[in-house]
Amino acid sequence: MALYMLITLILEYCRIIRSLARSIGLLSAVVFAILFFGGEGRAQLTVASDFRLGTHSEKTRLVIELSNEVEYRAFALANPDRIVIDLPEIDWRMRPGSAVRAAGIVEGFRFGLVRPGTSRVVLDLKRPGYIKGAFFLPPRDGKMYRFVLDMAPGNQALGKSLSSIAKAGAGAKLAARPEPPVRFPSPTRKPAPGAGKRHIVVIDPGHGGIDPGATGRSGILEKNITLAVARDIRERLRRTGRYKAILTRDRDMFIQLRDRVALARNKGAELFISLHADTIRNKNVRGLAVYTLSERASDKEAAELAERENKVDLIAGIDLSDKAPEVTNILIDLAQRVTMNESARAAGFLVRELKRVSKLLRNTHRFAGFAVLKAPDVPSLLIEMGFLSNVRDERSLRSTRYRKRLAGAVAKAIDGYFTRVEQADRL
Repeated sequence: MALYMLITLILEYCRIIRSLARSIGLLSAVVFAILFFGGEGRAQLTVASDFRLGTHSEKTRLVIELSNEVEYRAFALANPDRIVIDLPEIDWRMRPGSAVRAAGIVEGFRFGLVRPGTSRVVLDLKRPGYIKGAFFLPPRDGKMYRFVLDMAPGNQALGKSLSSIAKAGAGAKLAARPEPPVRFPSPTRKPAPGAGKRHIVVIDPGHGGIDPGATGRSGILEKNITLAVARDIRERLRRTGRYKAILTRDRDMFIQLRDRVALARNKGAELFISLHADTIRNKNVRGLAVYTLSERASDKEAAELAERENKVDLIAGIDLSDKAPEVTNILIDLAQRVTMNESARAAGFLVRELKRVSKLLRNTHRFAGFAVLKAPDVPSLLIEMGFLSNVRDERSLRSTRYRKRLAGAVAKAIDGYFTRVEQADRL
């Protein structure tokens, strides 16, 4: 009897274990399905698993492996010479260990989100080139769909290049110029401050999407550092209940310089702060600096930095060749002395608080002609949070704890600045 009961008990346990195994398997499948197919997450996006360049005879070939065939647009730009490819929003999941190298007439490349729903590939050319053809190859030999684009050196007419590609497949959508970027509405009148009204502060995480900004010694990207710090500052400001804190971007997306300024003005911003982290040839240089606007840079380093930052629209494959210089440079005359004076006052509060948490550069408050500081009616500052080319600065900026301390210092400086503004308004 005892033996019978023992055997029965063992068989019941086995049944339970088999049932659990089936349930766990089913649960895993359900979880996998939800993660991979459900909702509006990244699983719904087309996945890119490989990106490579190579030379074939007299042409340079780009191959991108994708999970499915997609529509695309391809065009060439000059000054500097580039080839640009627009695709639907892509989930870039490169195979581990894959290293992409420039080849043929391509000397550099980048890819990323350029606006909601659109990813962009930009190929920098060593010399003028044109698109010979573009097509998709179906899956084969363990490879996914392959988007192929062939380039060659030369000055053939752009129209001829594009018309030849149009015959390559019904899926191709080609144009000689990119679609217009995201535009924000025209600036509205800034609301007058009132009792109990929250101050509007716009925080601008530099770079984003196809424009990674500087790269640190460990491979960390400026665009990710700036977004992390911007979110921390927003959270600090929101906790006070005193501010409406707005980010120019809250995801890894490219935004044109003029659109960052337009957003701040449209939202009625009372203060605009742009966040960056630079690299420099001298790896020993470290420390923070705060910049406000001046067409005359305070030093050569400031001038070079502003020149690099003001070219990010070109980096992202934006065509500025048909824009008048005043449009390219934000359409704004920077003679409004009141705004520049307010920017300088805000910079003073920042310098005072930042020196409590980090090393500062000498002459911490600097001046340069940054495009993102050119709103004529919004006090604007740019913080270089350190040098990703320096071991100590990069290690600090990679630290969540340090970034939160930095965000706290910025929030405290903003608090000090607006306390002074409120006191002045009561006089």
